[in-house]
Amino acid sequence: MEIISETRSYGGIQGVYCHPSDVCACDMTFGLFIPPAATLKPVPLLWYLSGLTCTHANAMEKAGAQAHAAKHGFALVLPDTSPRGAAVANDPGFDLGQGAGFYVNAVQDPWKAHYRMWDYIVDELPLLLAAHFPLDMTRQSISGHSMGGHGALTIAMAHPERFQSVSAFAPISHPSRSRWGRKQFMAYLGTEESDWAKHDSSLQMRDVGFDGPVLIDQGGADQFLDLLMPEALAQAMFKRRQNGQFRLHPGYDHSYYFISSFFEDHAQFHADAFSAVPA
Repeated sequence: MEIISETRSYGGIQGVYCHPSDVCACDMTFGLFIPPAATLKPVPLLWYLSGLTCTHANAMEKAGAQAHAAKHGFALVLPDTSPRGAAVANDPGFDLGQGAGFYVNAVQDPWKAHYRMWDYIVDELPLLLAAHFPLDMTRQSISGHSMGGHGALTIAMAHPERFQSVSAFAPISHPSRSRWGRKQFMAYLGTEESDWAKHDSSLQMRDVGFDGPVLIDQGGADQFLDLLMPEALAQAMFKRRQNGQFRLHPGYDHSYYFISSFFEDHAQFHADAFSAVPA
């Protein structure tokens, strides 16, 4: 693993690291904030999955997250959103290919050689983190924005034994019925729509739900509301009587101004979930 940078932040260390990935068959980069509490004992871990066109750096630089992670004493990992490199398949559109991995394992050409973001987040990167950093991997939670919110929700519902809580900012909530989803699922997963269900948070909320608490924040002035389809997820949560909150904030859009405005709430939400599990 290569250290790209390590910078002091709020008493902790904001690092950027690169490593060869067997799963994605290319080098992968991630950001990791380690709080000052980690000098005393292993700390809980919050995953943050970013959205379309983003890298590891967007939330790292724009969300104001380090202050809240330092305050509550948890680490924050910020993976990239896709495999990258000259040998990695791409597409001219911003919503497919590099920067748009959608947190699935592709089974279609030309994507299947590298686009295995589900396995990267669920299997490979956790093992790397546990081996190299002072983390308490028995206490993990997950969050994300837009495409990353979709990833956070579907991964959490598939692995409830791993995550104490899950939250999302403006998630792509019903991708099997949205242009932000159908295009990508068809390219990565094929035309059989039954194979898409595990990657649709509204369908998974309806069918399996999540064992822990859920927090969803959505901007009421989000310019992508018709693509996000938040009403499908809200209805599924209500019908299931899921332990959770779905909050609609008038006037907020899809940007990091929205995320940074409410990240403190999400940090407290996950810190409360961590505190419910013995260290």
